[in-house]
Amino acid sequence: HGFTHQRTIISHGDDPAHVSMPGVHRVAALLKRWLLGTQQGAVESDHLQGSLDEFTFRFNWRHSASRGRLFRRLLEQAVQTRALTYRARVAKPAPKSLPPRPLSVHRVHPTALAVTSSARPWRDYNR
Repeated sequence: HGFTHQRTIISHGDDPAHVSMPGVHRVAALLKRWLLGTQQGAVESDHLQGSLDEFTFRFNWRHSASRGRLFRRLLEQAVQTRALTYRARVAKPAPKSLPPRPLSVHRVHPTALAVTSSARPWRDYNR
């Protein structure tokens, strides 16, 4: 394909890794910053592949001049694929332990909010 792989052994050279391979160092630094910043360091092993896929997508398209076309293609692909259920999407789906409670019909306001009205309420405040 026109690309010849050249092996570089860091330990045999005098230059540190960030000098001899600046591109690799940049990607590793951006990935580390993204994981610690956006993900807040909370990526579990079950979700690591999905997070790496998202980082790769964002990294590859960060300088794209045709983001509108990319968004359109993304929407087209989303419409053409079958829908995923929650259980298929989540790594470890767990059933809910309790069913959700219905909202109460009668709303009760706490007594602390029962304030007497006055013509100038700002004058009665804190007296």
